[in-house]
Amino acid sequence: MRKVDRGSSEVGCPVERGDDGVWRIRGHAQGRTVLRSTETVQAGLGVETMDRLPKKIRRAVLYRDGPEHREHRRQTARYFTPKRVDEKYRELMERVSDEQIARLLRDGSADLGELSFNVAVEVAAAVIGMTESRPGLSARLERFFPEKWGRPGFTSFHGIYWFFRQIRTFGSIYFKDVRPAVKARRAERRDDLISHLLDEGCHGGDVLGECVTFAAAGMVTTREFINMAAWHLFSQEELRKRYVGGSQAERYAILHEVLRLEPVVGNLKRRTVAPLDVDGTVIPAGEIVDIAVSATNLDGSAVGPDPADLCPGRAVADGVSPHGLTFGDGPHKCPGAHLAVQESDVFLTRLFAVPGLAMRTPPRVTMKEEISGYELRGMIVTAGS
Repeated sequence: MRKVDRGSSEVGCPVERGDDGVWRIRGHAQGRTVLRSTETVQAGLGVETMDRLPKKIRRAVLYRDGPEHREHRRQTARYFTPKRVDEKYRELMERVSDEQIARLLRDGSADLGELSFNVAVEVAAAVIGMTESRPGLSARLERFFPEKWGRPGFTSFHGIYWFFRQIRTFGSIYFKDVRPAVKARRAERRDDLISHLLDEGCHGGDVLGECVTFAAAGMVTTREFINMAAWHLFSQEELRKRYVGGSQAERYAILHEVLRLEPVVGNLKRRTVAPLDVDGTVIPAGEIVDIAVSATNLDGSAVGPDPADLCPGRAVADGVSPHGLTFGDGPHKCPGAHLAVQESDVFLTRLFAVPGLAMRTPPRVTMKEEISGYELRGMIVTAGS
């Protein structure tokens, strides 16, 4: 049932050390043990580059661990509770979704990636506090997260190009989005993340780092999930009927199952800081551990029989989330899980209520190999008369 080929659906050995020295986790319980352990810290996602920066430079929350990280998460958790998301942001989600659907109806066709990205950007920007941006935030973020990355450096024209491109895109987002938001909140605090960061004593550069982190986590990944869920609904008539005619709980069950089967980020990495016992196997300190979420979510002992099938509302083992480890677990579990599901549902219910809606062109799939993450581009949808 998967749209993205990530290899065999067999979990295989739940814990093993590869020839490259990296420990790979494919079992759900074992993956959860690693993610919840306080004997591990973040790895991958540019952490190694951050570690080389001077200690006085404040790390974004993604790159922090230990008591400081846990306290930051505790203080900011209120921005992502289901009650707050529903009460504070549902109206915004509905308004922005209606605007994108109106664009589809006006033009008769649209790139679903563009529509969904506009929704994700506006919702995440409101939660973060980037509400004084100049026009063009979506386009600036598209440039910041291109479909194909180059490696910055000074040993080739290619590297020099990407170095200055990164400087330009950082500067553009800072001066056109972050600095106006910081200025407004220095004059008057609001109930959002940027105001909280200013209360912590952060300066503009610190806020930029957090905003870029949340942009990747809350905007880019949500777009990919909306596109993936829509692709499944377009491809399976019975599933589409269940979604369109279902209650919110039934729709959420479908979205959770798509998330389990098609995690946007397929691998999460950690580094051990002390020996770690994982189901009887001791991983020494200083080792890299790669949790293959795309495999742990197919562990039949956790998610039941036929784990590679899309089965909304499937019975899972006690303590197992219906979307598996797609949002991670432990200290770095994604705080915006409910936000992403709710805004996806708000947009998709409106999209699939459009008369004569059809997928004219399926998306092309590209992969970010480091995180086994997919990107879906070029899905063209049409509206009938």
